[in-house]
Order: sequence, then C-alpha cells, then structure tokens
Amino acid sequence: MRDGKGPIGGSLLKWYDAHARVMPWRVSPADRAGGMRPDPYRVWLSEVMLQQTTVAAVRDYFHRFTERWPDVAALAAAEDADVMAQWAGLGYYARARNLLKCARVVADELSGQFPQTAPELQKLPGIGPYTAGAIAAIAFDAPVPVVDGNVERVVSRLFAVQTPLPTAKPELTELTAQITPDQRPGDFAQAMMDLGATICTPRNPACAICPLIGACAAQAQGIAADLPRKAAKKPKPTRHGFAYVAVNAAGDVLLERRPDKGLLGGTLGFPGSDWSETPSPAPPFEADWREAPAEVRHTFTHFHLHLRVLTAQVEGNDFTARAQFAPGDLPTLMRKVWDAAQSADLPLSG
Repeated sequence: MRDGKGPIGGSLLKWYDAHARVMPWRVSPADRAGGMRPDPYRVWLSEVMLQQTTVAAVRDYFHRFTERWPDVAALAAAEDADVMAQWAGLGYYARARNLLKCARVVADELSGQFPQTAPELQKLPGIGPYTAGAIAAIAFDAPVPVVDGNVERVVSRLFAVQTPLPTAKPELTELTAQITPDQRPGDFAQAMMDLGATICTPRNPACAICPLIGACAAQAQGIAADLPRKAAKKPKPTRHGFAYVAVNAAGDVLLERRPDKGLLGGTLGFPGSDWSETPSPAPPFEADWREAPAEVRHTFTHFHLHLRVLTAQVEGNDFTARAQFAPGDLPTLMRKVWDAAQSADLPLSG
C-alpha cells in the first residue's frame, strides 16, 4: 500500500472527477480533460489567500481581487494602500505585503511568468514550501507532495500515523509523496484537499462513502476519528493595550498607517499603545480622552488581546475626511475599535 500510486491515486481521481468542489480559482476536471490549463496567477493568489484561512472566507476576496487586478502585471502596478484596503479583514497582513512584492518580482524580473518548479517558486517573496508545491502541482502538474491541514488528516488516517502533529509533518509529507501519481498530480492534490474537507473530516468522518476506505489503515483499526493526534497546546497569554479614536467637529477621523513589520503591518488603524501584560497609556496628543464603555477583545494566533478604547473630539485638519473614511477598509481589530467608539458621545456618524 505504501507506494499506493495506482490504487489510491486511481480511486481518488475517479471520485474527484465526479465530486470536485467548484472553486472560482479552480479548473474543473472536465475542463482540464478538454485542454484548459489553470492560470498560475489565480492559483498563486488563491493559495496565498487560503493560508490559515477558510475557503468560505476567501471566495469574496478572490472575486474582488481578480476583478480589479486580473493578472500579475495589474497587481504589480497597484498602489500598496489599495491592496491593503482590499485585504482588510482577511488577516495575516504580511501575506498582503508579500503578495505585492512577489507580483512585482514576477512582473518586473520574470516577464510576468511564474516559475514552474517548487524550488524556483520558493525563491519568490512569501512563497514557502507548501505554497510552492501547490502552485507547481496545480498550475504546472509537477508530481510534488502538497500537504495542507486536510491532507495531513487524510494521510495520517490512511497510514494510521500515531506520531502527533506537528512532529509528524515530515513523515506525512513523505507518505504523501509516495502516493502522489505522476499523472494528474495537480488534480490529485486538490482531490486530497476535497476529501479532507468533505468526507475525511476532523469529527465524524464519513468512512462509509470514502473512496479510499479499502486502503485506510485507521479505519480498519477503528481509530480514524482519533487521528491525527496532536500535541497539547499551550494556553494563549492575554495582552492588553489602549486605542485612541479622535474626531473633529465634522466627524473626520485620525488614522495612522502601522509600520510594515509586525502584526497588522502596513494597514490603517487608530493610534495606540504597545500590547503587553502591563501597557502604558500612549495618547497621540493631549486631549480630553474619555474611555468608551465597551472593551475590545480580539484573538491572534499566539495571544488574546484586550484593548481599552479612548475617544476625544478635537480640532484637527490633518484627519481623514469622514466622507473618505471606510471602516470596512480597516483590519478586523480596528473595526472592533471603531464599533466600540460608537458608544461615545462623538460625531462619529456624520
């Protein structure tokens, strides 16, 4: 079973041909059979957007990006602020900064053509081993293993891998390589993802209708629902901070662009303090700051954040005009800050 390319690959591809999910960035099996090839730009864009994000969350963002920037040259020519605004709410903002860097390298240095091999793709900004493998396999049919969270789960069950994640990652990658067929490796990679998302799910896997039930060691042992095993997570610490929402009499808003490096780097937001266990207040200027009744709570990958929101009405001409201020262009955390400020007695809706 460990070479698996024939029976596993054949069974899975047959299932995928009948049950592939419809994705805006995907070429269907029928279209691929008719000679249509995936657009490397759309594959790359979707894979960057999907990093640590769900398909449901990405769909609308992908549509907006590709309508506004239909190819890598168009994205490379975009203003940084416009791209960051369109990315707002999708999270992990370093991805957006690297997206622009990568687009400009491809457009300016590679004549608009993405490399076709995983090692060359990994040389581009923001493209790690997984993303490189996914682009190489899906866009260029390179027979390389593509291992996301769904695939880790499928492979850990197929081979009854008891080693907990993340320690098991290298073993799961090697096992995925062993079962990746030379023919249609891109469709195989997407089929594995679909299988994990729809049948080999984290809880209550639908083993009875799985096309790989006859090859699954975990199902045979009755332990499919218990895999993959995961190391115990450390509890997330809680950090605190202050955020300052200032408006003038016309309702214009004081905003600042955060430094490129760090959380929410390069995005617009409200001035604030550091985030730590014992932050110090850091108002941008002297004013009659008043604390909003609602505290903002937000969770990042490695910590929880509690922000106290202070508001003030001041005189100021260098604020963002209220008519040009779009809260939807802010990161989710800053939208929460804005929502909390609504309870203050300020001209926020002017």
